[in-house]
Amino acid sequence: MINKQAFEGIYNFEWDKGNSTKNYLKHKIAQYECEEIFGNNPLVVRDETHSQKESRFLAYGETNKKLLLAVVYTIRNKNIRVISARPASRKERYIYERGT
Repeated sequence: MINKQAFEGIYNFEWDKGNSTKNYLKHKIAQYECEEIFGNNPLVVRDETHSQKESRFLAYGETNKKLLLAVVYTIRNKNIRVISARPASRKERYIYERGT
């Protein structure tokens, strides 16, 4: 697990046009909601299974309206680049509640 220090020096979000609309079309998750979780004490774990080219992370966190999301992202040029976002599953909600 990764603590808040993992976000030191990271100030912006970088959005791929396809990913910014894909999350909304598929899960009704807006771009700003993905960004909100990073300011609300997310639980972050490394995603070791998916990418060999760059480090990926999975953040479980709440939006300002208390919707719990699972957000997969990477860090590029000191920016958070969201790859995908969706509502957290029952198992993920349990992980989040136990980890925070």
